[in-house]
Amino acid sequence: MPEQLKHSEINSQTDPSVAKQWDNDVSPEKKFEDFYGIVDKLKIGLLGTLRDGTGPVHRSMAVAKRSGPDFLFLANAHSAKFDDIEKNPGAVTVTFQNSSTQDWVSVTGKAVTSSNEDPRIKEIWTKGTSAWFGDLGDGVHTGKPEDPRMKLIEIQSKYISYWKAEVGALGFGKEVIGAVITGGVANTGVLRQMKEDEIEQARKKDGALSS
Repeated sequence: MPEQLKHSEINSQTDPSVAKQWDNDVSPEKKFEDFYGIVDKLKIGLLGTLRDGTGPVHRSMAVAKRSGPDFLFLANAHSAKFDDIEKNPGAVTVTFQNSSTQDWVSVTGKAVTSSNEDPRIKEIWTKGTSAWFGDLGDGVHTGKPEDPRMKLIEIQSKYISYWKAEVGALGFGKEVIGAVITGGVANTGVLRQMKEDEIEQARKKDGALSS
């Protein structure tokens, strides 16, 4: 049974569904190991930018590369996201969710864009990439790495949170039903967060996209 608290005692420090939500009894190495394990299985994420006069705007994007806690996307320079980033480079997010396990990841970071001369474009370009650009038939906009429309968006993480399931479908149902019956809080997985100091250490240890 949950602890009996007076109305006046319920706050962000005592509410069991909030106060105990973070899994803090785990090493940074384990936190990042599980983080990488989730995102590397999910090749598509939602890239969010802040648009003046509108607010947050998200679109589905394929991750071109992950290095340590940072992400690289290949995108069309003519798309509105580049204008968003130019005006609000520090208000960018990337989110992922696994619909099978319900694992999810939320990354908040800073976006850095490149010119078409960035050599990493050739490293990550594949023939399938051209399908999203097309060959405009002018000998310049070919959908190949030299196409001036191709630019990179690098997301440098500043804050990461994720939830990792630790029970299957049967265990999930058992936890939820048990919580409803007892008044407890269902425990179906772990919720973790990584802040800038931990992220910077992971970047040094696991690799960075930028030199």
